[in-house]
Amino acid sequence: MIAALGYEFFRNALLAGILASVACGIIGSFVVVKRMVSLSGGISHASFGGIGLGYYLGFDPIAGAMVFCIAVAAFIARLRSVAHQHLDTLVGAVWAGGMAFGIMLIYLTPGFAPDLFGYLFGNILLVPSSDLFLMFAIVIGIILIIGLFYNHFLAVTFDEEYASVMNIPSGFVMTVLLILTAVTIVMLIQVVGIILVIALLTLPAAIAREFTGNLKMMIYLSVLTGIFFTTTGIFLSYELNVPSGATIILFSVIVYLIVIGFKKNLRKKEKLSE
Repeated sequence: MIAALGYEFFRNALLAGILASVACGIIGSFVVVKRMVSLSGGISHASFGGIGLGYYLGFDPIAGAMVFCIAVAAFIARLRSVAHQHLDTLVGAVWAGGMAFGIMLIYLTPGFAPDLFGYLFGNILLVPSSDLFLMFAIVIGIILIIGLFYNHFLAVTFDEEYASVMNIPSGFVMTVLLILTAVTIVMLIQVVGIILVIALLTLPAAIAREFTGNLKMMIYLSVLTGIFFTTTGIFLSYELNVPSGATIILFSVIVYLIVIGFKKNLRKKEKLSE
């Protein structure tokens, strides 16, 4: 297993997993606490429209996904302010519409889309060194934005109405949070793919929430948990010769179920001891 570290592609995969975990730990914590999993799911699946746009217009599909996801995030932020009770239905329409748009564009593109499977299910072992610099820049950007305006994001995450009363532009802050979520999702496409991205975004944060109610501590725990998931999943996939993205997610789900079961039994014992 240690011998695998001698390969550049394997080291790149580990570094990509760590960078993705940092982004997931930060943004995923806000997504879980704010209960924006469905919104994030809509953005992640709509990103396939950007993939299709990239193929159709002849530029990098990941760049297309980035632009498309940011546009969808801004659109969903607008929907939140006007839709209210119909938001879930509208997000579902964006979710399906984005994927359908991508499928249509790929069908209309001459030739064969060779990397399509990788975009859907990810292949972290093929992340090039050039992409690592971009991922690093994105992570630094996320850290700076969240760090500088942490109190604003904290207030809006827990109570938007209270944030508005305190003269915090809650609508703008939520738009920025959704855009950061979109950027993080695009980062994760190469790691676990569009289909599985929402799991890696939310599971580390969901596990961290079981052990702390403090958002800042939750972010730290979520980052560490994500790093544990990605590194372990990469090593397991290498040893077992199975898809890395699916291995990372399956391992994450197993750990999540174990944690939930452990916490449930612990609560039962506490009630019996009272």
